[in-house]
Amino acid sequence: MDEDGFHSITWDDAPPRTGFADMSSVGMDDDDDDDGFDKISPTSPPAHDAYAAASGSTATVRPHAGLEHEQIDPANYSWEGRWMAIDVKEPVKEHEGSKDMYVSYAVQTKTNVPTFKDQSPIVRRRFQDFVFLHDQLQKSFPACVIPPIPDKHRLEYIKGDRFSSEFVEKRRLDLQRFVDRIASHPTLQRSQIVIDFLTTEEWTVVKHKHIANPPPESHSSLMDSLSDGLVNMFTRVRKPDARFVDMNDGLERFEDGLGQVERLVARSKNRVDDYQDMAAAYQGLGYLESGITEPLNRFAEKMLDFSTLLKHQNQASVEPFLQQTHSLLQYSGAHRATIKLRDQKQLDFEELSAYLSAVAGERDRLAALSSGHTGAPVGLGTYLRDQVDKLRGTDDIHTRRERMRKLDGRIKELQEAVTTAHETSDAFSDEVLKEHAVFELNKQQEMKEMLGRYADGQVEMLQRAMDDWDRIIPLLQRIRVDV
Repeated sequence: MDEDGFHSITWDDAPPRTGFADMSSVGMDDDDDDDGFDKISPTSPPAHDAYAAASGSTATVRPHAGLEHEQIDPANYSWEGRWMAIDVKEPVKEHEGSKDMYVSYAVQTKTNVPTFKDQSPIVRRRFQDFVFLHDQLQKSFPACVIPPIPDKHRLEYIKGDRFSSEFVEKRRLDLQRFVDRIASHPTLQRSQIVIDFLTTEEWTVVKHKHIANPPPESHSSLMDSLSDGLVNMFTRVRKPDARFVDMNDGLERFEDGLGQVERLVARSKNRVDDYQDMAAAYQGLGYLESGITEPLNRFAEKMLDFSTLLKHQNQASVEPFLQQTHSLLQYSGAHRATIKLRDQKQLDFEELSAYLSAVAGERDRLAALSSGHTGAPVGLGTYLRDQVDKLRGTDDIHTRRERMRKLDGRIKELQEAVTTAHETSDAFSDEVLKEHAVFELNKQQEMKEMLGRYADGQVEMLQRAMDDWDRIIPLLQRIRVDV
């Protein structure tokens, strides 16, 4: 039987999988046969144990990296003493002034994971290299939630050109989030393609090696042989798994809420123009009210100062908040795409099972006719085919036996395919449960950091604004009002 393609969930191009609790035994043993499903929990663990369960470790500390890793405290990024943090920094324009100009970034990894020969490698990579890494991970780990790569052309980035300092910095921050999520993923951070990306100086050679040896394709010769009406991407799963229905609904609610926050925060950026207009109005009023011209002008100056503070806050905390919010929405979308792919695996199993039942029913009907019994009720298509066979004179016992022989072979083939599809669907489901635990932990940590930085920006801005307004209050109090 040809390969049916229902077993390719995760192809192992990573070093041997072990729990983080025993990472000292990790090596580059190519003979280790790992099917990629050896430490998968059938149900989602509690939030505080999610990462540990997902990684096969008893540790509960999440090794999340911040946007700057110049000073790394290993205790904050450790799994049972093993830790990793990646820093994307120092963008440089290569071949500046030529048509081949591009921006490269220094990518520094700090880790004590034994699979890294160098504990602090640093390499230079361009944006297309990050895109290649993302695409290879998608092909190699279809059941994993692959962190989204920043859009190649984001209109909100462009204020001048794609080599402007603002564009480059925003892209660097998005690339930083991309590698942070890889570093905190118990499977991706140990894959061979990631190790090569982070360590090798001969990246062009290694990249072509990965291109020449792609992960196994998902051959679907059996499913391709079925009619389009049987296997349809838009067909609904007959028996939805409540765990994944709830999971998908929760992600949609999260995206709706976060999207609303994004819109409201984006709207607040326009307040700068409002305060500038108010300052101009108060200044104009000062020329009319000759008795309080100076206090009104000073008030207008403070209004302009406040608008400047808001502008600074937009650059320092609001825009990064919006950028990370957009990235987190994309990350959630990638997770929902993985759930949709899991549903497709279940649908493959259901459709193959239904097809097997139909073929087995046809075989039983022919066996009953050959024995002189009345066959079970048939559909219109089968009835018409029987009538045509009678007219052609091909409806004899020898023809039926030949058809039965072919159907027996088809049933055996389908039984094997159904078994494989069922195993694949179950394994994919277990993998998605593990991925959900990792995603939830990453999401919680990123939300904590994102909201914390936004709150710090608000506090700093408001504190400075209060100091400014406090200095003008005595001047306003000296205004005399004659009754």
